[in-house]
This record gives sequence, structure tokens and C-alpha cells, in this order.
Amino acid sequence: MMRRLSFFTKFLLAGLLAGVVSACAALTGQGDLQLTWIRANVAIPHGQGIRKLQALELTELLGAGAATDVGAGGERRRYPVVLYLHGCTGMGRMEKEFGESLAERGYVFIAPDSMARRYRPLQCDPRSQTGGKNLFVFDFRLAEISYALDQLRNEPWVDWDNLFLMGGSEGGVAAALYRGDEFRARVVFQWTCHGAPLVRGLAEPDRTPILTIVNQGDPWYQPDKTPNQTGDCGDFLQRRPGSSSLVLQRQGVHNVLDLPSVRRAIQIFLEQNLKSAVTNEGR
Repeated sequence: MMRRLSFFTKFLLAGLLAGVVSACAALTGQGDLQLTWIRANVAIPHGQGIRKLQALELTELLGAGAATDVGAGGERRRYPVVLYLHGCTGMGRMEKEFGESLAERGYVFIAPDSMARRYRPLQCDPRSQTGGKNLFVFDFRLAEISYALDQLRNEPWVDWDNLFLMGGSEGGVAAALYRGDEFRARVVFQWTCHGAPLVRGLAEPDRTPILTIVNQGDPWYQPDKTPNQTGDCGDFLQRRPGSSSLVLQRQGVHNVLDLPSVRRAIQIFLEQNLKSAVTNEGR
């Protein structure tokens, strides 16, 4: 009983502290969600690699020429968007490189920076390769998705028929559990979809195609690290057309984006789910 009370007390204090921080942020004019957006990592077509969004409008980043580009029918050009959710310690080098490669293929790549929040404890311990701490962080990540969508609604160049959600590790959990139907397809990697009810399964609509990727021997999900998280998301894809689970036979490895074959599989999946420009005309 005392252990349960202690946990509850810590959880309550964490919530109160988060509330105080949010209130202070509101007084300074910048809330935590706003910080995740203005400090997002962004890569754009015709751009110069990954850049921080900062206070610039995305239309400015795209440049006057690209933002006002028009198609053969005179309509404003719109860009497919990949909204990316990084892992529990922030954006890594391979994630940035992959974002740049997607931009080279014509996507606008946007990765909100969850670590920009004024109060942002870790949900994981990288040294022990374990997670499950400060579980309210998953609520943070879902809120970041919703806020990013609200910001994108202000941008005339967004192709809402070609909006994709992608996440790795902790970000993969959030991408799997977001319930909205705004995304044409999703990519979830470095996550098994197994575990406690809080994180188990897929919450998106059944009609949404999903590509999931995980290493079979991922050390983060082994029984000696955490209970009931071995496996892959394939157990939850049976009724989802166009979905597939890619299980890599690599032992002791968490990252998957270091493999060219994985990057190519993601690129092909996105291309297969792009709604054609012809279908978009006249919206």
C-alpha cells in the first residue's frame, strides 16, 4: 500500500509541476507545445538539408518560388508531408539524414522537437535500454501530433490527401496510438506494439495502411528488460489492407534506419500510398 501511495504521490507532483511550468510558459507567450513546433527539424524540397523551423513560417522556408508554384491547371502546388516523431532522447543523425532523403523525393519532412519543452523528463534510460518511466510523456507526444496538425492547417501548400505519420521507438508508440484519421498512411518502427494496455496495439482506423519495422533481437524489448514486449506489430495488422510487418533478423540492435534496405522499404511504402496529382486536381 505504501509503495502504491508513493507512486501516486510522485505522479501527482509531476502533474502539478507540469501545470506550473505550463502556466509560467503561458505568461511568457510561448507554451510547451508551441516550442515543439517552432524548434522542429524541417527538411524541404529544393532545400539545404535539415533546418530548425524557429519562428519562421514554413511558407518562407519553402521559398517564394516553391510556395507559389502552380500546376498545369493553374492550381497552387501542394506538397506531401511526413510528420515525424523522434525517439525518447530526441532526433539522431540517421533520422535527420533520412528526413533529408525524403525531402529530395519531394516531401516536406517535419519533426516536432519534444525535447524543446520546458518540462520534459525522459521516458527511457538509454544506458540500461529500458523504458516505462514518466508514462505521461506519451500524452505529451499525442498532444504534439495534434498541435502540429493545427499548425499545418494554416499552410496553403499542404496536400491533405498525402499526409503521412512516421515514428521511431517512443515516437513509434505515439504514431501507433494516435486515433485521428488525418493520415493517409503510417510508418511505425523500432516498436513491437506489445506490452501493457497503455501502449499495446494500434489505435488508428482500420483502413489506414501501416508499415511496421522492428529487429527481432531488439534489446529494449527482451524479457530481461521489460515484460511482454517481445514480438512485432504484425499481430495487429490482419484486418488492415495494404499493411505489412517487416521483422529484421538482427540481434542486439535497436536502430533500423542505418540499413539502406529499410530506408528503401519506407520510401516504396510512401510512394505506393501517394494519391496521384491527377486525383488531387480540382479539390
